[in-house]
Amino acid sequence: ALPEKKMVFKGLVTKKEDVNKLILTPLVHYPLLGGSALITFEKAEVAQMIIDLKEHVVELSCGEELEELDRCKVRVQAAPVDLLLPSALEIGLTRSSRTILVSELPSLGIPEEALLDKLELFFSKTKNGGGEVESREFLDNSDQVVLTFVQDGVAEPLIARGRMQVLIGKGKYNVKISPCVSGDVTDLQLQPSRCPRTVLLSGIPDVLGEEAMRDTLEIHFQKTSRGGGEVDALAYVPAGRQAVAVFTEDVG
Repeated sequence: ALPEKKMVFKGLVTKKEDVNKLILTPLVHYPLLGGSALITFEKAEVAQMIIDLKEHVVELSCGEELEELDRCKVRVQAAPVDLLLPSALEIGLTRSSRTILVSELPSLGIPEEALLDKLELFFSKTKNGGGEVESREFLDNSDQVVLTFVQDGVAEPLIARGRMQVLIGKGKYNVKISPCVSGDVTDLQLQPSRCPRTVLLSGIPDVLGEEAMRDTLEIHFQKTSRGGGEVDALAYVPAGRQAVAVFTEDVG
């Protein structure tokens, strides 16, 4: 703990686009066993009402698949969906002494490998401030390139320049050079969080086809006379199968 100290900020305000931010977006994988379904309602109060009732009797509609099971009813159980979400995250960052990050690359309409070849050719020349390139690759899910040099001392001067004109083919393009920082999670704390609008239905027998059962469940649980309401989404997994549901941040 640091001692308290009064401070007055007299610095310059940094532009928003120049601030490096770490944004955590929940992406939780939830295993879904056979004979169950996840149903998401538009309103949280409807989901809570369905959970409070616990057991629901669903009447199966008549159809070609149920000629001998006319007016058959099944019982399903409703339970809340509890997930573990990160409450505190600590990351140890390491800055590479031989690697640079090249961004703001032009859209030339050429294959990625061809662009990597041209970047390696440019940055491998000492007259351009570069050196022998050990590896090159596109950063996952981005248009930024990571270049690693064989020797130390090549990356830092390039990073210090910040931007430079790069010759790619017959054109010159102004690209951004940044340090490459890697990180490892050193501490992660989780806390339980309940999905406010989603309900887990279990104990669903395998008596209808997948599409027919999904439609039947949605019709049943959207009726206000049965404590339901407008259904936003429904995912059903028949008995004998397994699936994984992916939960993201609810921005609605």
